[in-house]
Amino acid sequence: MPSIPTLTRRGALAATGLLLVPALLPALLPVRSARASVVYVEDAVAIDGSDTVAYFDTAGPVAGDPAITHVWNGATWRFATTANRDAFAADPERWAPQYGGYCAFAMSRGDVASTVPEAWTLEGGKLYLNYSLLVRSLWDQERAANIARADAHWPEVRRTLL
Repeated sequence: MPSIPTLTRRGALAATGLLLVPALLPALLPVRSARASVVYVEDAVAIDGSDTVAYFDTAGPVAGDPAITHVWNGATWRFATTANRDAFAADPERWAPQYGGYCAFAMSRGDVASTVPEAWTLEGGKLYLNYSLLVRSLWDQERAANIARADAHWPEVRRTLL
């Protein structure tokens, strides 16, 4: 007869912690600041200086070159190549991350949070960024529902950022 696995105290604490993470998430994520922008920027540079087109072409984050830029939606976007810059300039809506590059999971809760280049997902030809790899894993658990909620929240949140 197979044995029933037992849960150690450490395992129980870890499991409890994982269950509490979504409830505590609003307290862990940065809140909106008075200097918020419709695009997630730091020092006027969009999405941590990552080349947004490269997510589609090289399947991952690539640092943009400070000498190869395009200004769109009030932010400076950096690119690894002039070809990527030109593609973005021709159709920024196609290449820009959803929700202005703010955290997709936070947006599904009607809020904004910063993102890191490594916590990304391509879904339906669109780029979604998240606050961290842990937050991305939470977002992925109900990705379609989270996208629908974030899409519903974005127009109102966007208005507050303008």
